Amino acid sequence: MQTNNQNNDVNKSTNTITTSKVNNNKEAKAVVLKAVGYPFNFALMDGSNIEISDKVLFEQYARDQWIGMDVSEGTYLFDQKIIPDFAFKVITVFPNNSVIGENTSIVIVEEEKVKPTLKSIKTNFSISDVVGQESAKKKAKVIMKYLHEPEKFGEWAPRNILFYGLPGTGKTMLAKALSNEIKVPLYLIKATSLIGDHVGDGAYKIHELFTLAQKTSPSIIFIDEIDAVALHRSYQSLRGDVSEIVNALLTEMDGINPNKGVITIGATNNIETLDYAIRSRFEQEIEFAMPTEQERKQIIENNLKTFPLKMEVPTEKLVQISKGMSGRDIKEKLLKTGLHNAISNDKKTVTKQDIKYAIDMKKQKQNEVKNMFV
Repeated sequence: MQTNNQNNDVNKSTNTITTSKVNNNKEAKAVVLKAVGYPFNFALMDGSNIEISDKVLFEQYARDQWIGMDVSEGTYLFDQKIIPDFAFKVITVFPNNSVIGENTSIVIVEEEKVKPTLKSIKTNFSISDVVGQESAKKKAKVIMKYLHEPEKFGEWAPRNILFYGLPGTGKTMLAKALSNEIKVPLYLIKATSLIGDHVGDGAYKIHELFTLAQKTSPSIIFIDEIDAVALHRSYQSLRGDVSEIVNALLTEMDGINPNKGVITIGATNNIETLDYAIRSRFEQEIEFAMPTEQERKQIIENNLKTFPLKMEVPTEKLVQISKGMSGRDIKEKLLKTGLHNAISNDKKTVTKQDIKYAIDMKKQKQNEVKNMFV
């Protein structure tokens, strides 16, 4: 790994520089560092670049010399052995204000990794585009009111909200609609993308996410499929090594780092599998139900407005056929699959045979999934 000397990072910083050992019984679980170089420039110094050839060996080397050191985000650690006084900036610590111990994981991040990689997404969805879900939309008014005037809420701010319901019921769409209607940034991220290749990667990504959201506040953080990294402990065998991510999320959601004007929305398809520690941080749980018969009719009619071929099957029949489907399934697995089958067979209209093909394909995929667990 190549790391450039960044003298200005040290010279311009007003953060405290960590050089001494203190009495603190809270051991750091993970420390993420960035190499920044020497605090001074002079002719005899030739240390503008360092290369970490073995990250595991560096971790042991760093832990041996800094064990017992108090660390917090934004402070610096100085090498005292091979390259004396070479500085490393502490990017992330979990938990913050803790002590490097025998079990602390120490990770050094590459320069390009330190640069922000997250971007807010733009959308044209409006609340009216979300068919049904009247209860969810009503409760979401609190989110809209808060992000319009966050300074008025103070300790009463709705910081953490959980959306739950079956796939395709509109959880992501409503988050996009809220962002668009109140004109605030939306940071939409899949929970699985928070899992890194090395210890400390996940904690860094989460810290980067919340820091960026705060800098651009008011804003919305939407973590989709949050149960993928925050499974209940009764599903221990399925959890994997994600405790670092869970702990980092808890730190941010508990508000240790101020996040005024930032709302975190978690989304899950199965609320019962969610880790209790994470679930308890959500102040409100908003359910997304499957569409009713009337709502399915509206979903079908809305989609057929832009349908490229004529639909021969009556809407009432499509409503009956789509019983038990989510809004996304109606569009993707019923209408779109039927449309593509018709086009593949050089048809100018979508017939009942095309819709039957779509239904058969959906059943086939469901059976394939079931057989995986037999």
